Amino acid sequence: MKNIKKLVSTALITMFAFSAVGCNMIEKTPEAIAKSPVAVVNGEKITRGELDKSADMMGVVAQLKQKYGENYDKNDEAKEILKTERQKVVDKMVTEKVIEQKAKELKLMPDESKLKTEVDKQYSDTKQQFESSGAKFDEVLKKEGFTEQSLKDFFLAQTRNNEIFKNVTDNLSKDIKIDDKKVGDYYNSNKNQFTEKPNKIHVAHILVKTEDEAKKVKERLDKGEEFGKVAKEVSTDPGSKDKGGDLGTVPYVDSGFDPKFMEAAIALKEGTISGPVQTSFGYHIIKAIKKEEYPVKKLDSVKDQIRKQLEDEEKQKVVSQKIEEWKKAAKIKTYEKNLQ
Repeated sequence: MKNIKKLVSTALITMFAFSAVGCNMIEKTPEAIAKSPVAVVNGEKITRGELDKSADMMGVVAQLKQKYGENYDKNDEAKEILKTERQKVVDKMVTEKVIEQKAKELKLMPDESKLKTEVDKQYSDTKQQFESSGAKFDEVLKKEGFTEQSLKDFFLAQTRNNEIFKNVTDNLSKDIKIDDKKVGDYYNSNKNQFTEKPNKIHVAHILVKTEDEAKKVKERLDKGEEFGKVAKEVSTDPGSKDKGGDLGTVPYVDSGFDPKFMEAAIALKEGTISGPVQTSFGYHIIKAIKKEEYPVKKLDSVKDQIRKQLEDEEKQKVVSQKIEEWKKAAKIKTYEKNLQ
């Protein structure tokens, strides 16, 4: 619930910092537009008003106002961005609506009385946060067109969506178990993730377009030509060419480099040079200049960590697949014309 509170409070601060978008919509557009559907999910309507008052869209509009000013909606570039972002948020709201409908069907809806208690606390905490900074909260609410109840309704919608998703996730993943064999297999295949300190490698490369070019580069190096000299002559990597192919020191895990490149680099002994290694960038000749490797932690000390990681990954997979199934089975109609 702490994460939910943080997200909702952040959304509120964003609204107040950059003006009440919802109110502006009511002032600038006919009431009919606010009531027009942007999507219908199994007979339940999502309106343009609900879309424009959502926390996601309020954040988008706040950013557009920062970049393009108060008249952002007159700027062609901003209008295109706004339309694209509206479509993304509609897609998200459709998914949320499908999940909510299934939660009702499966009797997984959160307890409304508990939600109300949590929302009252969120409201109180947010009010205290504003007033501690010297702002008069009631005046801020009035200025931005909110009442105590409408603000609580905003909090309630956000909190309810988070609780629904949690309940559905817990239900769909309740039978997921990761046995010791899977834990052990993952450990044995990913020992670089479990070293006492992060393993690192100082690496250089020469990048060329074709395998034949890479083979010719390797032949030159095998005959004794200096790696950095050859890299400056033939490498096509603009970021490292002038440095003699030097890419610096990077960790084995989360290096930011292509996985195939890192696999080949890690496999090298310190001071040795690889044969051609193909990635989406072309063909590399890789040199392991220096390696820093540390002992691997014992399985018993990391097995709980691994089990939780694998469980979380499996839960995400199961839940994503099920939600996609629900969406495919649902009757969904969107109204692009109402996003203008």
